Amino acid sequence: MEAIERPAPPAGGWTASNIVGVDNLSFAEIDYVLALAEHYAGYLKRGERPPQRLAGKTQINLFFENSTRTNLSFELAGKKLGADVINVPVAASSVNKGEALIDTAQTLGAMGAHVMIIRHSDSAVPASLAERLDFPVINAGAGAWEHPTQALLDAAAIRSVHGDLKGLVIAICGDIRHSRVAGSDVRLFTRLGAEV
Repeated sequence: MEAIERPAPPAGGWTASNIVGVDNLSFAEIDYVLALAEHYAGYLKRGERPPQRLAGKTQINLFFENSTRTNLSFELAGKKLGADVINVPVAASSVNKGEALIDTAQTLGAMGAHVMIIRHSDSAVPASLAERLDFPVINAGAGAWEHPTQALLDAAAIRSVHGDLKGLVIAICGDIRHSRVAGSDVRLFTRLGAEV
């Protein structure tokens, strides 16, 4: 498999310092993320180690809901890119003793966190943290309506087969009314030109 050149950042620059929802990313940023995913997937397909772009950075995974695939995906991605990844055991954290989540997050920032990956049952939590922290927050699923990283992954998977989502007719089956993935997928796929 031939190496894919690393895509250039969007012409207007990267304006979203956080990923709290698919709607806070511009079309150019979405396209850039999907192109980066294809670029890094190439390393894995060729059995090569990707560049250690996150070496010296600390990634905090803070999951208030059970997760296997999403949590492990973020942990593996961070490690493959060279980050020091810390999975905070929420059940043993001070939040369970009544400490405010923002206090915990700010303490983790003071300890050197460079990015926080958060999963929470409250849909407002990622945006609230993003507004108050001085490092990026990535929403790994919150509430019943938002899972932007899964939507980006789904779009990347579709692009890897079809090349583009524009003009595709996509059906999402299941209990979509209560699916945060479906909510994010519908909004993202529609923005990318698909009929859902």
